[in-house]
Amino acid sequence: MSQSSCKFIRLLCVVWLASTAFTSVVHAQTTAPAAPAATMPGMPKTDMANGMMGSDGMKQSMTMGMDGMQKMQMTGDTDKDFAMMMKMHHQQAVDMAQMELEGGKSPAMKKMAKQIIAAQKKEIAMFDKWLAQAK
Repeated sequence: MSQSSCKFIRLLCVVWLASTAFTSVVHAQTTAPAAPAATMPGMPKTDMANGMMGSDGMKQSMTMGMDGMQKMQMTGDTDKDFAMMMKMHHQQAVDMAQMELEGGKSPAMKKMAKQIIAAQKKEIAMFDKWLAQAK
């Protein structure tokens, strides 16, 4: 992966993380009990019971996503590379939003997670359609 691609990916992640952190600070957490966590594939139930699904799970998901993008073989076609990397990036957002729905407490953050899932899935479908036509 080229150095400029790495910088672009890092910039996207920094912007996303900064906006997430800002939103988290703005919205206060409620004291309502969290709903029981659903089982995530590959994550033992004991880890979820100990809070691994929340912040640690999101960090692990983000790390795995960044690793996947860094290992992605670039085609040299900027449009295809953009579509493939953004699809991966959007899927990570869906995964993290799903973790918020399963383990978060704030109604505001859960609402945002639902909106993120809907929007990102639509964009993933658009990338898939474009990539299929670009073959």
